[in-house]
Amino acid sequence: MNPTIIVGVIIVVIIFLGIFTVKQQSAVVVQRFGKFNSIRQSGLNFKIPVVDKIAGVVNLRIQQLDVLIETKTKDNVFVKLKVSVQFKVIQDRVYDAFYKLEYPHDQITSYVFDVVRAEVPKLILDDVFERKDNIAVAVKAELNEAMTTYGYDIINTLITDIDPDIQVKNAMNRINAADREKVAAEYEAEASRIRIVAKAKAEAESKRLQGQGIADQRREIAQGLVESVDVLNKVGINSQEASALIVVTQHYDTLQSVGGETNSNLILLPNSPSVATDMLTNMVASFAASSKVKDMMETPNIALAKKGGYKQQNNDNEDDLN
Repeated sequence: MNPTIIVGVIIVVIIFLGIFTVKQQSAVVVQRFGKFNSIRQSGLNFKIPVVDKIAGVVNLRIQQLDVLIETKTKDNVFVKLKVSVQFKVIQDRVYDAFYKLEYPHDQITSYVFDVVRAEVPKLILDDVFERKDNIAVAVKAELNEAMTTYGYDIINTLITDIDPDIQVKNAMNRINAADREKVAAEYEAEASRIRIVAKAKAEAESKRLQGQGIADQRREIAQGLVESVDVLNKVGINSQEASALIVVTQHYDTLQSVGGETNSNLILLPNSPSVATDMLTNMVASFAASSKVKDMMETPNIALAKKGGYKQQNNDNEDDLN
């Protein structure tokens, strides 16, 4: 075989073995005889075959590590927290990230455990929910201080989940439900009070209007009776006869209205013509008795008044004699 061809083949193989590419957002650590030689960035690169060796590839993209931690709060409630840590390798410190720290995920997890278990026991369960951002900030500050030495930059830390014990969650749900029922009961009571007040006002207004209507009705009836008596007096009927006639007329008008009702629960009294006369007689007797009682009550007062006047006159006479 032609030596030139052999040399050409060897050169092609060497070139082929020495050429390599690095992906975007990645860095390659090249060692020469087991010792660090260089860091190659993305693109087409060349190394000496057999002499140079790719030791590893470092990812420069942002990565996320989820850490699940169980700890206890100040009020002795066990709670599980899920902490998401977003980090990346600093581009100009790939050497430190590759050689100083063998297991970065384990290191980050240890720091997260340490900070969370130092912060959460200071807080009660309700404050853990309210101040989860403060816990995340404390975790980030601690991680930044520790991981920068190893060439890592902590982008952000998030408390993505807080999960108390199942019994605690059930108790919290019952408390929340009881509070909502209390508020609902207060609103229902207020609505009931408003309905009762409105109903009472409506009934009061109805009674007032009803009373006013009855008063107006009686006033008109009285006015009608006066006019009726005046008309009967003008045709020669005295007041007693006119009253009897009006009572009898109203009596039979009442019977007629009762008879016209289809559904009536009224009790019918005797309706003979003598009933009206008896009613009138009773009314006249009542008026006479009332007048007599009034006269008897006024007589002593008149006597006392006269007696007092007599004594006053005697005293005046005695004063004149003196």
